[in-house]
Amino acid sequence: MAGYIFNEVEKKWQQYWEENQSFKADIDLSKPKYYALDMFPYPSGAGLHVGHPLGYIASDIISRYKRHQGFNVLHPMGFDAFGLPAEQYAIQTGQHPALTTEKNITRYKEQLKNIGFSFDWTNEVRTSDPSYYKWTQWIFKQLFLHYYDLHNQKAAPIETLLRIFEKEGNANVKAVCDEDTPIFTAELWLSMSDKERSDLLLKYRLTYLAEAVVNWCPALGTVLANDEVKDGASERGGYPVERKKMRQWMMRITAYSERLLNDLNDIDWPEPVKEMQRNWIGKSIGAKMAFQVDDMDMQITVFTTRIDTIFGVTYLAVAPESDLTTQLTTAVKMEAVQAYVEATKSRSERDRMSDVKTVSGVFTGSYAINPFNGARIPVWAADYVLAGYGTGAVMAVPAHDTRDYAFAKHFNLPIVEVVAGGDIAAEAFEGKEGKIINSGFLTGLEVKDAMIEAKKFLEANRLGKGTNNYRMRDAVFSRQRYWGEPVPVYFKDDIPHLIPDDSLPLLLPEVDQYLPTETGEPPLGRAENWKHNGQYPYELSTMPGWAGSSWYFYRYMDATNMQEFAHKEAIDYWQDVDLYIGGSEHATGHLLYSRFWNKFLFDMGLVPKKEPFKKLINQGMIQGRSNFVYRINGTNQFVSYHLKDQYEHTTLYADVNIIENDVLDIEKFKASRPDAANATFILENGKYICGYEIEKMSKSKLNVVNPDDIIARYGADTLRMYEMFLGPLEQFKPWNTNGIDGVFKFLKKLWRLYHNEQGNFEVSDGTPTKEELKVLHKTIQKVHDDIERFSFNTSVSSFMICVNELTVLKSNNRKILSDLAVLLSPYAPHIAEELWYLLGNFGTISYRPFPVYDPSLVQEETYEYPISINGKMRGKMSFASDMPAAAIEKEVLASEIVQKWTEGKSPKKVIIVPKKIVNIVL
Repeated sequence: MAGYIFNEVEKKWQQYWEENQSFKADIDLSKPKYYALDMFPYPSGAGLHVGHPLGYIASDIISRYKRHQGFNVLHPMGFDAFGLPAEQYAIQTGQHPALTTEKNITRYKEQLKNIGFSFDWTNEVRTSDPSYYKWTQWIFKQLFLHYYDLHNQKAAPIETLLRIFEKEGNANVKAVCDEDTPIFTAELWLSMSDKERSDLLLKYRLTYLAEAVVNWCPALGTVLANDEVKDGASERGGYPVERKKMRQWMMRITAYSERLLNDLNDIDWPEPVKEMQRNWIGKSIGAKMAFQVDDMDMQITVFTTRIDTIFGVTYLAVAPESDLTTQLTTAVKMEAVQAYVEATKSRSERDRMSDVKTVSGVFTGSYAINPFNGARIPVWAADYVLAGYGTGAVMAVPAHDTRDYAFAKHFNLPIVEVVAGGDIAAEAFEGKEGKIINSGFLTGLEVKDAMIEAKKFLEANRLGKGTNNYRMRDAVFSRQRYWGEPVPVYFKDDIPHLIPDDSLPLLLPEVDQYLPTETGEPPLGRAENWKHNGQYPYELSTMPGWAGSSWYFYRYMDATNMQEFAHKEAIDYWQDVDLYIGGSEHATGHLLYSRFWNKFLFDMGLVPKKEPFKKLINQGMIQGRSNFVYRINGTNQFVSYHLKDQYEHTTLYADVNIIENDVLDIEKFKASRPDAANATFILENGKYICGYEIEKMSKSKLNVVNPDDIIARYGADTLRMYEMFLGPLEQFKPWNTNGIDGVFKFLKKLWRLYHNEQGNFEVSDGTPTKEELKVLHKTIQKVHDDIERFSFNTSVSSFMICVNELTVLKSNNRKILSDLAVLLSPYAPHIAEELWYLLGNFGTISYRPFPVYDPSLVQEETYEYPISINGKMRGKMSFASDMPAAAIEKEVLASEIVQKWTEGKSPKKVIIVPKKIVNIVL
């Protein structure tokens, strides 16, 4: 073979791996297991760009390395296939989302296979496949059939609760339930109607129906999660979003708040991700207490972490969307309050929490009584209070809270100092330590002591009690759209019933359009006669995008099982994910919901581990390198970068794929833009130089680089190694095609090690020299250590150094080159496979033992010591690596260097740090 023809080699081995199912993972009790997983992609119509494979390449290197180490590796891939983009396309074109999704998946798989990933495609999953979402529906059913038992701190069957209700009512039940759950006797329970019992049980179930304030997007016709809303608009499309109360399916994730929080300590995840989850869960230790509304038969319950400041309360604030606001508003204030409530609907909860500069509110007309001092205080509606956090009401202490202070200043409300030490004329004083003042029986106490005494007063007078609160709310589980998992529920007499297991999966019905009905029902309302047993209407909402991704890691273990979501033997063998790679943007979405579902399955005894992902790595983003051209205003003439400031000009994006080393291919540019077909160009030294900027890859910026183009030009192994070479896995780094040629040349240089000058394969079978072994084993040590540390970029540099040094040594030794091929194979598997084959081996290189580092082969025979005198280096001297310190000292003191600088003075001390430095102190 004359040279390395990468496209032939890569197709050959990709075909071999597929035909031989080289990476199929079966249970093998004779080997330790290793489960490496990537967050599976949504198959968009655009396909992959070069930023997408970064994490996949890293996990593939680990997977291949672990196989070399003797592990049984499960490294699967699938598709998070339900989603709004396919549905929006269906609305626009009428094409069924399943057809769009299938086409996109075919494209994705082709691209992924071209990069040479060692995925086990026999265990592929797709969340939109009925054989998969059958089990998503089954898990939903189990959640509906369970409640959270606080006594045992785990999920328990709802049947257990029913037996207790029938015997003794719910007065002694220790269970997570809605705040407004009434206390009832067994007699009352038995006298209730089926509907009344059903409604009461929904207050306990882990998935339940409730009226909830949600992010409603009229343009998309669906409810959005908080993380799908940015600045009051939908993340996809930028459509306006309003806060609206709707009947929704909910997931009682709050039941698991404490476990979700505590178990973060047991997993090897990036600390920023763990901190995001801690903040999202938002545990607060404090007290819950009630304020009686003046002249009304109602109370306002608040949660506070600062009960010590109770005498400083000068107003109460309630969430605009809360039912409390309607109940508290007087007739005189009704118009103003309604206008304010309407205005706040356009702001997302995230905006309201993060925007500390905007102060808004309206007085409801009602007053409440402070139970500690009898003070009559006004009740305001304010959008910095959220209905879903705590009780939807807060006691405001302006002197000691920044937001309360800004609100009180804005509306000229009283500010009463109750913790000494600040200057409340200038700003709020948080006062977490200090003496209590102006506070009745608490006056003179330290803050921490005042908290204790105030709680005692609360509980003694039955005004409230000490408790914990969590910022996290139950998750909305309904989406008013077509392309999602149907909820396995039908309604009889307005009571939700689960469809039986033998009717799963409940399939998506055919509809004439993918839009809501004329009466406002979700798209499933368009299905003709879509009823259970032809009689009872099904739930018309579908599940959210996170449903299928909350358990998919178990399905990979046994993806073709039609009888259960995965066989116990497979789950007990693979257990959990050893390495999970994906973006940190999923910290409070997928990563939190997956932990929740996993804990529920653990409580049911279906999975052996309480956490699904042992180690998490967040790969950084590969950013785009945008290029610009400069059109002289009022002309069709473009001026080169360094000359542009001589002209009034407009900056335009140019397609990076027709630019090399910032030099524009003018003819391709003309062909790509009709408006530039007849353009003229002012050049620099005969070239049009483009400007550039580092920013996110996107089609609108014309900076998307397709991996197919890179592979066609340089090969998959070059792409794989170059993406690792760009920088540390976790960091953001810019894509720059200008540097890829160096990696391509390295692979060609590697190929030449195994071939003679005529291009024919030629290796020698002699004993390797010391120099060859030293070069190889230095590389083995470095690559091994780098992979174990997930430091892939420095390994690529080590390979380059190794090949350069072996080239200088004119090494073509079979033993050296065999180990080098195995060493390189996790990074560049195609060329490694071909070289292994040329070395006379049969089958894949993938399971060959990884070379073992021998430290004796890399010992330096000599070491060059810096010689310092009074801390300043004056020269260098070389000594045998194993030379005793006393002998080194003798030779150093006798040397010309030391004699020159000591001028005959006797040293006070000679410090020798072996293989580091010699320092002489005069």
